[in-house]
Amino acid sequence: MNTAGSNGLHPMRNAMTVDVEDYYQVSAFESAVSRSEWDDMPCRVEANVDRILALFDTAGIKATFFTLGCVASKHPEMVRRIVAQGHELASHGWSHVRVTQQARSEFGADIRRTKATLEEIGGCAVQGYRAASYSIGGANLWALDELADAGYRYSSSIVPIRHDLYGMPEAPRFPFAAAEGRLLEIPVSTVTLAGRNFSCGGGGWFRLYPYALSRWCLRRINEVEGESGIFYFHPWEIDPAQPRIAGSSARARFRHYLNLHRMESRLKQLLSDFTWDRVDRVYPVDAGAVA
Repeated sequence: MNTAGSNGLHPMRNAMTVDVEDYYQVSAFESAVSRSEWDDMPCRVEANVDRILALFDTAGIKATFFTLGCVASKHPEMVRRIVAQGHELASHGWSHVRVTQQARSEFGADIRRTKATLEEIGGCAVQGYRAASYSIGGANLWALDELADAGYRYSSSIVPIRHDLYGMPEAPRFPFAAAEGRLLEIPVSTVTLAGRNFSCGGGGWFRLYPYALSRWCLRRINEVEGESGIFYFHPWEIDPAQPRIAGSSARARFRHYLNLHRMESRLKQLLSDFTWDRVDRVYPVDAGAVA
């Protein structure tokens, strides 16, 4: 693992996370690929996760893998490799349905099913959850209560920005207690510029802007604000050879395919420039503060 002595940076640890889903399961393509077609699509997630595990092993870091239940049930050995290599296994819901599209009872059943499946396959406790497309916000904060009721200890499902698909700009930028203190919500990293929050926590933003901007933002969070950052990406983002999805919008294609060929090299630089660890070790949850 990198240290302040080896890279000259602030010794603050940051949380590295992977949202484990395949290229055709993303929200951007939900109008072009129905769930009934998923079983007929070429699967690339396992090979991509293995590449990520190799990258992390070379860099000497551990991370948190927010994994879809349907992916885990189809690729149980992949899940076991994640756990065996010392990474944290966490929940991404069953089949990438946004919380905004679920009734409260449906959401509760979904998160319980996924948690039980991951724990059975991985042989470990699952404490964390991340909503599909960061779809928890001001209109459905009841989801955080449901997560606490289901036995989760933390969530990383809110992005405190304005966005056409998600976001809760009024939310705190750094971890805060939710569900009457029973759950820790860990928002994806942002920086504030000219009074507005901008995402710098990964995904398409990391591919869109030059790497130097991401590095500057994370350094600012670590060294100026004295906080840990949390970064995310998807297995399909290091796979520029993935099949192209027909019938999707131009905006969806732009966001999904932009700079895929540059992602792996940028990721390697990010792993080298900062100190990284699992979410549950960067943001330990006080056992007395959760159910």
